[in-house]
Amino acid sequence: MRHIIWDMGGTLINTYPEVDGVLCEAAFGDTEPEHLRYVKTLTRHSIGHAIETLSAECNVDPQTLEDAHSRLKERWRTHPAPVMDGAREVMARISELGGLNLVATHRDRTSASDLLNAHNLVMDDMVCAPDGLERKPSPAMNLLLAERHGIKPAEILCVGDRPIDVVAARAAGMTAALLVRPGTSVTLPDDAPGALVVASLRDLLTLLA
Repeated sequence: MRHIIWDMGGTLINTYPEVDGVLCEAAFGDTEPEHLRYVKTLTRHSIGHAIETLSAECNVDPQTLEDAHSRLKERWRTHPAPVMDGAREVMARISELGGLNLVATHRDRTSASDLLNAHNLVMDDMVCAPDGLERKPSPAMNLLLAERHGIKPAEILCVGDRPIDVVAARAAGMTAALLVRPGTSVTLPDDAPGALVVASLRDLLTLLA
């Protein structure tokens, strides 16, 4: 594979520890390990799912949770969540091979751009679901990027941290790599059929050699 389509939160940028923390605090009033573990299982599905579930189960106004998440995104403009370990090295390797580093994210464009700019991460292109594209597991964002740059799907590796990233990649005819977050697990093939499962982005370097 010569090109990568990156998911952003939890893959390119290590956003989830802070997201889990602010949602846990807003829902439970603390960040006890048991509560954090539970929130982590919810955000692994999606942040929207976590907010909906926590609101119902903890009797918290969903706007309270939304506001906590919004304040975090605002804070990231000056104090961004860290780049995932190994991401810069993989991006550099792709560039050395003459490939493209692309992003397909559910994050709104302003938030996504703020995170990238804060870390001086220069991507070759980015599509964002809130711009009017179908969200994963639809392959729409991946297919648009491939079409826009005239890339064959077989030349693209899609890297994400959730099974929907895998489903979207496979539906687009692209290879998928699933980054497993610490403290979570996946079961193949039901959870992520056909994916290369990695514990670190650095594991991708040998694939790109």
